[in-house]
Amino acid sequence: MPSRVIPLTVPLDLRLTIGLHARGPGDPAMRVGRTSAVRATRTPDGPASVAIEIGGGAVRAEAFGPGAERALDGLPGLLGLDDDPTALVPAHPLVAELARRMPGLRIGRTGAVMEALVPAILEQKVTGREASRAYRGLIRRFGEPAPGPLGLHLPPAAETLAALPYHALHPLGVEQRRADVIRRAARVAAWLEEAVGMEPGAADARLRTVVGVGAWTAAEVRARALGDPDAVSVGDFHLKHLVAWTLAGEPRGTDERMLELLEPYRGQRGRVIRLLEASGLGAPRFGPRLATRSIAGI
Repeated sequence: MPSRVIPLTVPLDLRLTIGLHARGPGDPAMRVGRTSAVRATRTPDGPASVAIEIGGGAVRAEAFGPGAERALDGLPGLLGLDDDPTALVPAHPLVAELARRMPGLRIGRTGAVMEALVPAILEQKVTGREASRAYRGLIRRFGEPAPGPLGLHLPPAAETLAALPYHALHPLGVEQRRADVIRRAARVAAWLEEAVGMEPGAADARLRTVVGVGAWTAAEVRARALGDPDAVSVGDFHLKHLVAWTLAGEPRGTDERMLELLEPYRGQRGRVIRLLEASGLGAPRFGPRLATRSIAGI
């Protein structure tokens, strides 16, 4: 099996950098620890699984499957080793402090649009618990074992998703609306994958040509697949409150207020959001959390 050793010349916190690609506890395609991670992916050369370990001033990785070499070639991008955190110029004491405390949080990219898009669609207008349960079920039912001995499963191939009837996703708790968005995206998957070579604005426009993919979903994909440091998930249920509370001391925010507070960081707004999310801070809670619902009520 092919392997790589990459000397580390910059700070790297593995969990903070690639943890956002794991979709909830028990993600069958990825596991992330403090100094090691394993991930399954589909590459243009075929499926691959990769084991990553950090120690002794280097990243060591080995990969399995037809796409092994391609996955290893993408490792510096995945880990954000070509990212430039100094592009962020803090305009708020908290942002400056978080950037100082977390120098190893880097903005990486997977280069895999559908692997970011499908779970983002599943997360539309439902709780995180519902979405991660649906994603686990989707992989278990329609994916396949990943190459190698890592015990991972591959996300379903686009052609598999495109051929499914919408009701095949009902047992996973996914109603027709989200199922149809996934199926529409899967039918033009190769065209959507080209977005990784585009500027963020053009990529956003292409993603949003799929009916049912809006600003929030496109930003979630840009943050993961493209490593866009300016991606802002407008329309997120919690994010606007987090930004308003941490940057202005306001317990509740709106998308408009969030964008106003983030404006000094234009070009790096996504990086600020990542720092705020990793801080463990949160806006005060009022009232009950969003309730879990059945698909009959969606």
